[in-house]
Amino acid sequence: MSRPATTAQIQALLEQHLQPSHLEVHDDSAAHAGHASAGGKGHFRLRIVSQRFAGLGPLQRHRLVNQALAPLFETELHAVAMQTLTPEEFTK
Repeated sequence: MSRPATTAQIQALLEQHLQPSHLEVHDDSAAHAGHASAGGKGHFRLRIVSQRFAGLGPLQRHRLVNQALAPLFETELHAVAMQTLTPEEFTK
């Protein structure tokens, strides 16, 4: 089950809040079809490169992403796996 509208919403929210220099959004919902506790919501995998992550630990970075995506967790998102990098970390 592909969720192009949700993918677009994720991209828009992350671009607005984190101004990423690189962003990948992968819809993994089909791999989790029938996942009872998902309640019809999607599973996504993200790779985000943003200067906003500079000086932050992994937990703080994930909190920023979760805050940006908060409007979608009620209705669209069940699980989000993420890789959060600064531009310096991305080029390594």
